[in-house]
Amino acid sequence: MSLVLGLILDAIFGEPRAVWDRVPHPAVLMGRAVAWCDARFNRGEARRARGVAVMVGLGLGACWLGAVLQALGGLVEALVIAVLVAQRSLVDHVRAVADGLRLSPGEGRRAVARIVGRDTDAMDGGAVARSAIESAAENFSDGVLAPVFWYLVAGLPGLLLYKMTNTADSMIGHRTPRHGAFGWAAARFDDLLNIIPARLAAVIIAGLYGQWGAWGAIVADARRHRSPNAGWPEAAMARALGVALSGPRSYGGEMRAFAWVNGGGLRDPGVREIEAACAVLWRAWAVVLVVAVVVWVS
Repeated sequence: MSLVLGLILDAIFGEPRAVWDRVPHPAVLMGRAVAWCDARFNRGEARRARGVAVMVGLGLGACWLGAVLQALGGLVEALVIAVLVAQRSLVDHVRAVADGLRLSPGEGRRAVARIVGRDTDAMDGGAVARSAIESAAENFSDGVLAPVFWYLVAGLPGLLLYKMTNTADSMIGHRTPRHGAFGWAAARFDDLLNIIPARLAAVIIAGLYGQWGAWGAIVADARRHRSPNAGWPEAAMARALGVALSGPRSYGGEMRAFAWVNGGGLRDPGVREIEAACAVLWRAWAVVLVVAVVVWVS
């Protein structure tokens, strides 16, 4: 019951600013813990070993906190799930890009810059829309399905372990001079925890939109993707909408020639396709909710 209630609360309320303007969001607290570890331990020799030790410590701490919160009862459990599953906020952020594009390409770029890490200053409307749709697909897997999956596997300890790992990966799991060694464990552990959820996300989206005949192409595109996991939901989303995703983009002023996902699809999507992606998110969320209900009553 806690999972069902948590999913519904998140869908209704999302991230209420009246609350999070007054107290730190748990994800912010996790980020502070990661930042403290980065400042304290990312120095000297054996940085990869130090990063492994940090991830072990952060992971054990997250599991312990999850067990404590779980022992407080079903209502607390539901509230934690509602806070850490990000369906409503994901849809709101993606839809904000469509709202921005309706006004101007500049407003669309400003909106999409809040949800992607690539350079946005030179994007045209099609690139803005592709970025929003890619974010929708990837973050459905990372922000909705994976937390639910790990909750079903290991309760709140599993959910908090996943969220801590995902937060660490987003902060230090980059191939940069500072974090290439220290953040190696965060990146690899995040990849490991997302292997099953990413593929389940692709299965859900492909099944909802009758793309089983294209499953071989979805798999091929996913394997060509720069990420071992993000390509799966992106490839399924691309075919569900008939658009091309990924492809060349700029990071830090440097263009990178990433492979296209569904390269034969529409390469200049717009507001309509972003809104269609939001509809995909809600239909996929409904599948997750049905699974949660089945688990509850069984």
